[in-house]
Amino acid sequence: QVQLVESGGGLVQAGGSLRLSCVASGRTFSNYAMGWFRQAPGKEREFVAAISWSGITYYADSVKGRFTISRDNAKNTMYLQANSLKPEDTAVYYCAVRPSTIATSRERYDYWGQGTQVTVSS
Repeated sequence: QVQLVESGGGLVQAGGSLRLSCVASGRTFSNYAMGWFRQAPGKEREFVAAISWSGITYYADSVKGRFTISRDNAKNTMYLQANSLKPEDTAVYYCAVRPSTIATSRERYDYWGQGTQVTVSS
């Protein structure tokens, strides 16, 4: 059974940084893409960033230049380095995986974690 576990969330002041992690288990993730999404209260879950098995990355415009996605295939782990955080980055952050290429639509991801809360104070 596939399991995704996020960690690294917390409370940080505006301008600060956090590093989120997502550990995947339960199957071989060769050729799987991984992605980060977030959901703020009262809003829909939105795409943040994604990375392919080979390391190709794609970012939402709202985080480009501030967030960096990476992965360690040997450890089945994905990371999100979030710098220059803003209050509008406050949300629950979810990791997700899908076979083949990266995608920005949440409907195209097969497996999801439970999320980790990120709160940015002004």
